[in-house]
Amino acid sequence: MRRGVAASSEGVDPALARETWRLVEPLHAMIYFTPEARDRYAELGLRGQAGYFASRAAAFGRASAETVVATFYNFSPAMVRRAIPAAWDITEPETVLAARLAAVDAALRRVLGPLLESPEVAEAADLARRAAEAAGEHPSGRPLFAAHTRLDWPDEPHLVLWHAQTLLREFRGDGHVAALTVEGIGGLEALVLHAATGTVPVDFLKSSRGWSAEDWAAAEQELRARGLLEPGAELALTDAGRAQREWLEHRTDQLSVPAYRALGVAGCVRLGELARPLSRAVVDAGLLPGYPARS
Repeated sequence: MRRGVAASSEGVDPALARETWRLVEPLHAMIYFTPEARDRYAELGLRGQAGYFASRAAAFGRASAETVVATFYNFSPAMVRRAIPAAWDITEPETVLAARLAAVDAALRRVLGPLLESPEVAEAADLARRAAEAAGEHPSGRPLFAAHTRLDWPDEPHLVLWHAQTLLREFRGDGHVAALTVEGIGGLEALVLHAATGTVPVDFLKSSRGWSAEDWAAAEQELRARGLLEPGAELALTDAGRAQREWLEHRTDQLSVPAYRALGVAGCVRLGELARPLSRAVVDAGLLPGYPARS
């Protein structure tokens, strides 16, 4: 396990990059759960998980199942192959992308209402776009992010903000996959380690990623043999497992720094301040299962 990789010395450190991403992320992630997206994909003939895989992979064009398996990383290949490439026999990638953006617009208008016209949304959109465009200077080794950079920027500030965070999410995600690959941790093993932290329900991870009970049990056994999970039936990280997870998260944070360095410390802090109430409104509206709503 690798240690001692130097943090950025140019003001924005990995922890700030992570916190900035975290505060804005609900504005992007809601698209995977909102009924507006499900309804629009269904109108195209895409039902169930087909809408998710087609909408996120559409930036590639008519992506193969193998491309999606490789870049989405932690989904069961069988689950992917039930959706892709069959989706492209039903509709075109450009049509799916348009439906996704329309769903974003409808969902954010429903949840945020008059806030969308505020100067704060416009300011947040400008900051997030600057970070996303800075990330665009570092596409190498980040295929899903690079595919999204070819898409046109929308015009309205709330859609610019969403699109920018989409780019930043995929930039970070591709970096995370690189870190996992370096450590020899496959997609299912990464899921099991995530489940062992207790931060996300195990049943949700199993059902949403499509792995069989046998595959999941085999991954647990392998991780116990590697000393990353405690022995026995309980799903719990060992000290080595916690250290592995910490390194993976820290390395992912480090790899995301180039995007946020363009904003500087003050810009990152300001983007977080602007995004916090918007993201909280999304969470409180129930658009993100697993996020705690405000009491």
